Amino acid sequence: MSHLNKAMVVLSGGQDSTTCLYWAIHNNNFDEVHAVTFDYNQKHKREIEAAVTIAKMAGVTSHEVVELGPILKGRSPLTNPDESLETYNSYEEMSDIIGERTELTFVPMRNALFLTIAANRAVCIDSYNLVTGVCEADNANYPDCRGKFIKNQEDTIRTALGLDKTVKSFFIWAPLLRKTKAETVKLASTLPGCMEALAYSHTAYSGEFPPKTQDHATVLRAEGFKEAGYPDPLIVRAHKEFGFPLPETPNYDSVRNI
Repeated sequence: MSHLNKAMVVLSGGQDSTTCLYWAIHNNNFDEVHAVTFDYNQKHKREIEAAVTIAKMAGVTSHEVVELGPILKGRSPLTNPDESLETYNSYEEMSDIIGERTELTFVPMRNALFLTIAANRAVCIDSYNLVTGVCEADNANYPDCRGKFIKNQEDTIRTALGLDKTVKSFFIWAPLLRKTKAETVKLASTLPGCMEALAYSHTAYSGEFPPKTQDHATVLRAEGFKEAGYPDPLIVRAHKEFGFPLPETPNYDSVRNI
């Protein structure tokens, strides 16, 4: 099978990477879809558990969890036990507080490391296509989630592998790069199986399920589903299993009495 028919998806277990996984599965360019997840000693393992569950639901050809250990340092509360999560009362408050600054949960060089290792795993199965869920819209505020970084990383990988742009080259696909969270939700709704899988995805930086703490990722996800007009399958599942209260926003009206 040609390398052009295989894709390696970086699957964190979150909303964006899950959507990208199903995008790759339903993309006519790929006949095989593989996934790789990274355990980098983050504070909680729930997103890794989510990735394992979603990979099975999607029926990927292979899925590997790479244990990196406590290799990434920094001030991010995702990896530093001495730092606490910043929380917000609303999307508007979050936007005002964060502004143009780099998000406090940013882990320096994390995506560069992930894409490098994922490229290694991809080439080992004769795949020259990486799929990543990075997004530079909607208060992303992460330098390694921007188009410039993806292009430079793609060029770096090509150079490291001795490839050019015409013969057996290497590509990084970032289908959500310039989409808002609402547009990402709408895309997910068109991909068979994706919304069902999103019920088992994990976004909350706190590691909670149900997601009670209003951290950056949780607020951003909620706003995306609200703007798109869809109930978040994760919240609906939390409501059914734990009695978690449904938000009062109109996107939950269709499931409020179910």
